[in-house]
This record gives sequence, structure tokens and C-alpha cells, in this order.
Amino acid sequence: MDDKTRADAAQLLFEAYSNGKPVSPLTSTYDDLTLEDAYAIQLLQIDWFLEQGRSVKGHKVGLTSVAMQRLLGVDQPDYGHLLDDFFHLEHEPIAMGRFLQPRIEPEVAFVLKRRLRGPGVTAHEAIAAVDFVLPALEIVDSRIEDWKIGLFDTIADNASSGAVVLGSTPTAISDVDLRLAGTVMTQNGTVVGTGAGGAVLGSPLRSLVWLANTVGARGVTLEEGQVVLPGSVCAMVPVSAGDSVTATFAGLGSVTALFAPDEEDSA
Repeated sequence: MDDKTRADAAQLLFEAYSNGKPVSPLTSTYDDLTLEDAYAIQLLQIDWFLEQGRSVKGHKVGLTSVAMQRLLGVDQPDYGHLLDDFFHLEHEPIAMGRFLQPRIEPEVAFVLKRRLRGPGVTAHEAIAAVDFVLPALEIVDSRIEDWKIGLFDTIADNASSGAVVLGSTPTAISDVDLRLAGTVMTQNGTVVGTGAGGAVLGSPLRSLVWLANTVGARGVTLEEGQVVLPGSVCAMVPVSAGDSVTATFAGLGSVTALFAPDEEDSA
């Protein structure tokens, strides 16, 4: 793809945020779309967001489960950017109007106390860079209609990022075995998902190392204070206005996301 075609594709996704209308899969519109094109399209949108005064507060890793990789026919994860206005306080109602097709999944969030720059980052260097971990819920969303995404579609669409709710119980990474920490996610009091950290590339820490080395090869540094979402421990589920979703992590505590009711329901 040439620069103009990349910009046209990025514009389609960028406009979906404001008009609320998902677009057809990019892979069905652009036959020659490549991995490099997809990341370039993602970065074009991020640059436009930054020009609006927003800022990058971290990154997310997606496609970390074997099931999702098999579904999309890939053998590695992908990543996206977390912007400042993605973050919501737990128990504070989240307006649904900003989302197109929201779903939710539980993750363990890393908060960094020092910079991580790859390539060449090792596991012990990643551990040393982590300030603490938090229970988290990621709200994933797609600007691609009906979630008909391939690998290049989701990469171009900022790895299907939507929003983040962080818990309020920081835990030292040395105080919990992230591979074995079990998780239960409930939606309006009903269990909708269970899993453990091992579902994330064998360990969420491995996901952090992969991210640092992958973005580092592209000239990007994970900065002090940034948040990294390493991937979900169970399948995502759709959410609707008025929902309450809680994820409880063994050894880490819990986090709750509340979704504001429709205006007609709250009147």
C-alpha cells in the first residue's frame, strides 16, 4: 500500500469513532494489506489522536490465547495503544455512547516504575521494571462491523482497544504467581468467565517481555508510569447499558466496571 491508501484506510477507522458506524473489514477492501500496513494505519490514527491533545498512557497486547491465534491463523500476539481517556475509575458508571460493539475481559495490569526498551529485554529486566500489578477489566471494541476481524483488521483498529478499568489494590509482582492466579468474572451476579494467568502466553510476564521487545524494534519505549495490559485470561463477553461486571483475581483482589443505563431507563 502507498501512503495515500494507508491514510484513506486510517480515515475510515478514525471516522467510525465519531459517526458510530462500523466499517467493512479492511482485508475485504484492500487486497494488498500487510502487517506493516496495518501497524502504519494504527499509528496514523494515534498521531491524529495526539494532535487532538490526547496522550499515550500505555499499551495492550492482544491475541495471547492459543484459541484466538488459531481462530485468526496467527502464531504471535498483536499490540495497541492505551490513550489517557481510555481509563475509567471502578464503580463509576461508564457511558456507553463512546462504544460501537463493546465486549469485556479480565486482565492483570502491569504498572511500570522504570523504562523498558527492547529489543533484548529479558524476563528479569521486565520484572525489575514493574512497580506493581492491578486487577483490571479491558473493554474491547471494534470499528469493524460485526467483529468480522482478521489479524490485519484488528491491528489497524488499534488492537480493538476501547477502555480500561483498573482496580485499586496494588500488589507487588513478587507476592503472586501470575501463571497460577485464578480469575472469576461475573456479569450482573452471574459467572460468565473463569481462567488463570497461564492462559496469557503461559504467563502474563512473557507477554510484557514480548511487547517491550516488539515495540522496541519499532523505536518505541515503554515509559515509567505506563500501564501494560498483557492479555485476557478468559473469553470476552458482550456488555450492555446498565451492566455490572466484576473480575476477582486470586491474590490480587477484584475490580468492578459499571455501565451507565440508557437515558430512557434512568429518567
